[in-house]
Amino acid sequence: MAESRGGKEDTRLKHSFEGLWQQGTDFVDPDRFQSRLTSKKLKIKPKANNISGLQLADILAHPSRNEILFEQNLLSKNIAPFAKNVIEILQKKYYQHHGKIFGKKFI
Repeated sequence: MAESRGGKEDTRLKHSFEGLWQQGTDFVDPDRFQSRLTSKKLKIKPKANNISGLQLADILAHPSRNEILFEQNLLSKNIAPFAKNVIEILQKKYYQHHGKIFGKKFI
């Protein structure tokens, strides 16, 4: 489920989701997506529906983005204290092995 952003953006997001379902990625086969997702159609809901899972995604998304931009020296401002707390919690959740961190993507 995703939060609506508007006509064109919603359509693009739905097409991208269906592409993952049908073709996978360079690193993940489509079978893996299909065995874990309940539908090949992405459900999009307006922010006004106040869905708790989408609120949680909002809380996590911005600090995650800022963490990666900061690591890439692309963030010119300091990270806010609340975001630092969120980042600290998220960093404990990443899979780390032999000095490498898996699960973070900079696109």
